[in-house]
Amino acid sequence: MARRVNLPAADDLFRPTDDDAPSRPKGQTAQGKGKGAVRAVPDQPEPGATRRPSGRVRHDEKMTVYVTSEELLDIEHARLTLRRHGIAVDRGRLVREALALVLAELEAEGESSALVKRLAEE
Repeated sequence: MARRVNLPAADDLFRPTDDDAPSRPKGQTAQGKGKGAVRAVPDQPEPGATRRPSGRVRHDEKMTVYVTSEELLDIEHARLTLRRHGIAVDRGRLVREALALVLAELEAEGESSALVKRLAEE
């Protein structure tokens, strides 16, 4: 006698990440401020605003970045160095912190930022 396996339905697999949020077509946002509302994010940060990484929150967006094995070892080495200093972070948080630092410098320094100089060398 063959056993039938119960698999989740498509609605279970493709549900919104916020269970309280009403289902809406992609691209539409809620304008209210209640639970489940999507906050509008301005294209440009306010002048004088300090760029901060998101930290330990649930992230709704994902980006895949490919690195060499040497770069991955460098990230792991940095993570372990921070751990020796009593700061336990995962690779994702480490990368988000580094990204926030680089983008804040780019915003503040413009063409004289280290990022522009390094990318212009290529």
